[in-house]
Amino acid sequence: MKTQSLSPKVKRILVLSVSAGAGHVRAAEALCQNANALHDVEAKHIDVMRLVSRSFRMIYVDWYLALVSRFPLVWGALYAFMQRTDSQSPLQKIRRFVERRGTRALRAEIDRYQPDAIVCTHFMPAELISNLIAQGEHHCPVYVQVTDFDLHPMWVHAGMAGYFAANDEVAFRMRAQQIAAQTILVTGIPVMQAFSPAISRTDCAQSLGLDPHRTTLLLMGGGAGLGNLQQIAARLLKMNRDFQLIVMAGKNPHLLADLQNLALAYPGRLLAQGFTQQVARIMACADLVITKPGGLTTSECLAMGLPMIINSPIPGQEERNADYLLEQGVALKASDADTLDYRIHYLLDHPEKLALMKARALAIGRPSAATAVITHIHQHLYS
Repeated sequence: MKTQSLSPKVKRILVLSVSAGAGHVRAAEALCQNANALHDVEAKHIDVMRLVSRSFRMIYVDWYLALVSRFPLVWGALYAFMQRTDSQSPLQKIRRFVERRGTRALRAEIDRYQPDAIVCTHFMPAELISNLIAQGEHHCPVYVQVTDFDLHPMWVHAGMAGYFAANDEVAFRMRAQQIAAQTILVTGIPVMQAFSPAISRTDCAQSLGLDPHRTTLLLMGGGAGLGNLQQIAARLLKMNRDFQLIVMAGKNPHLLADLQNLALAYPGRLLAQGFTQQVARIMACADLVITKPGGLTTSECLAMGLPMIINSPIPGQEERNADYLLEQGVALKASDADTLDYRIHYLLDHPEKLALMKARALAIGRPSAATAVITHIHQHLYS
């Protein structure tokens, strides 16, 4: 990354995320990667959760992860309730008060860095800065990158310089929320530059000890490794089909250990993978992905041209993402274990359907989304 001792003409972009799930952070990292490739821009990423107290982080992140993994229906009801609740309701005011008290260090970090522009890949920092703008205490332009194929009202705040939408429908919903049309740009959801269909399957498979010519399924559960992946993997490996299976455990060491033990019973068929920065190379080996429909994970799949089977969507934003993917013909949905078995058998028996889904994924994927976002901001910084 460039240092702050560069020419004063260099513009600073601050990208703010929240590590409630890995997607917001990955989008921020993709934007910084793209911005720092420019000679006249310096970009810095801050996970707001690194600037808060342990108790606040436990409430905001640990509580969220526990809720979506153990009580997903409760989260779905809360998501819908917050969608209907007026922004000036007592509950919303209490939430904003707690967030302001818990994120005071963010204000100090913004003042220290003195950015020329800010991009938020999570709604919380956008809302906090919106309040500062309303009070006349913040002046540099702030942009919002929505990281789902849906728009929850919590993403919509006054005073933002621009919004980046995943697709035309999200942009339409933004306009319906009274966001000015000229401030909305349809870019897609930012992914790292590594996510490209041009990556060599043969090279990637051989580096992982896989057979590049063998049908390969990839099972993912997001950065936290959610979704009963060990049980699903065990069931899939019992199927009477010739495929190799990669399972991503994310940052879940217990799941990784269970998968490694399972791999011993299926030599040459199961690759258990913990958290890695090489997800694109792993995706390059796959013919089909079984995944939760997080906005970033599915955007990465689309960029790589990977058909999906949607499994265990979190009620709320992931269900909305799943709807979009199903409508676009790039995914099928498995509502239970038997349905998952059927979907896999069906796609393996109908390669023409799999090929059609792949072609459709390539058609709607946006591997250059981060470039589009940074190009837009760059033009406005130097205009």
